[in-house]
Amino acid sequence: MKNSYKYSIVLLVVVALGAGGYFFWQSQRIVYQQAPISENGLNIISWQTKNGAKVLYVNAPQIPMVDVRVTFDAGSARDSDKPGLASLTNNLLSEGAGEWNTDQINERFDDVGTQFESSSSRDLANVAIRSLNEKTLLSQSVSTLKAIINKPKFEKKELERIRKQVLISLKNQLQSPSSIASKTYFKKMYSDHPYALQSIGEVESVKTIKSEDLVSFYKKYYVAKNTLVAIVGDLSKEEARKLAETLVGGLPSGNKAAAIPEVKNLLDGKKVMEVHPSTQTHILVGQPGMKRGDPDYFALYVGNHILGGSGFSSRIMKQVRDERGLAYSSYSYFSPLREYGPFTMGLQTKNDKRDEALQVLQQTLSDFIQNGPTDEELTHAKRNITGGFPLRIDSNRDIVGYISMIGFYDLPLDYLNKFNQTVNAITMEQIKDAFSRRIHPDKLLTVMVGKED
Repeated sequence: MKNSYKYSIVLLVVVALGAGGYFFWQSQRIVYQQAPISENGLNIISWQTKNGAKVLYVNAPQIPMVDVRVTFDAGSARDSDKPGLASLTNNLLSEGAGEWNTDQINERFDDVGTQFESSSSRDLANVAIRSLNEKTLLSQSVSTLKAIINKPKFEKKELERIRKQVLISLKNQLQSPSSIASKTYFKKMYSDHPYALQSIGEVESVKTIKSEDLVSFYKKYYVAKNTLVAIVGDLSKEEARKLAETLVGGLPSGNKAAAIPEVKNLLDGKKVMEVHPSTQTHILVGQPGMKRGDPDYFALYVGNHILGGSGFSSRIMKQVRDERGLAYSSYSYFSPLREYGPFTMGLQTKNDKRDEALQVLQQTLSDFIQNGPTDEELTHAKRNITGGFPLRIDSNRDIVGYISMIGFYDLPLDYLNKFNQTVNAITMEQIKDAFSRRIHPDKLLTVMVGKED
């Protein structure tokens, strides 16, 4: 009776607003919904589909919606000698699939108020939907996503349209000092490793990619054993099981993608200057940092929160902005990937102040490595991190993102439940030890993009 009443209300609102209107109304309400976490924490259930795809599921009955994210080990690290291939393949999945063309696919999602998204990065590619769980509406959303995953067309005319968009983006990057800095930073840091190139690709390569290349890439990497399905929403485990089988049960089992090469540490320091007629110099400083599941992850994470990851209260911000007024914003962060992602410090400053700003950045890092945080800084960081943690998982969309990460990188299923406990257990000695072993001030890559002296 209770469920019948709930769905009656849903259908009345859908009739009154239309599916799209209801979805907008419902999405605004989500902001105020309490995260579906019990006193015992988030209950993540995992299993495999019949053909070998990994599934992670969380029951979230608070609102009548379902979030689904399907992730493939098919990021740009798999591009080989065709940079941009993984990104183009992911982009073309929804540009015509099954019996529908691009416009029809968009209409099918719009008609039932479903949000669709797709994206790719260096490690992975994914497609996702956010739908009402009313059977008719969800069924149309799932059948459309099923076609996108199982029967993309990769038509030449759609490839040419998307190719033009990518080439325009790559051309625009040449006018952006921040894009130039980022691109140079990864190339110099990772050299011949697959992480060296940006996911979007390179102009020369993107121009040569053919629809046959997309089909070959798709057949190799979009297979069940290379797939993760994350489901969060108001549906039972059995319903989630059927949903996963519907979406990816028709994929060939295939093989899990081979391991990507290990990242090599930098052997010495290096400084690179790229000339650009900008009023400010963009500075990036760093080295390979850590990967997902790294044993030093939490020590480095909490330590970096103090060093440069907490905005106005961080050491870097205080030294660069508050004490000297050299930049409006300055920061540091770790970007853990399957292999070692970068540890990065950065800022933008006036061209004639870049040497001073760089010196302050380097000195702040050296002081932190040598002395570590103060008791007050560590206490403040722990309170800030653990206090803000509930806000990072306060919606189904946030949770499906987190459990996708947990599943893709093979992290423990209780990772989120133990997050605050692990943060609170970090000591000053652990931070000093991790930074002194992992971050080497004499082996940093420095990239600067700005006007010549």
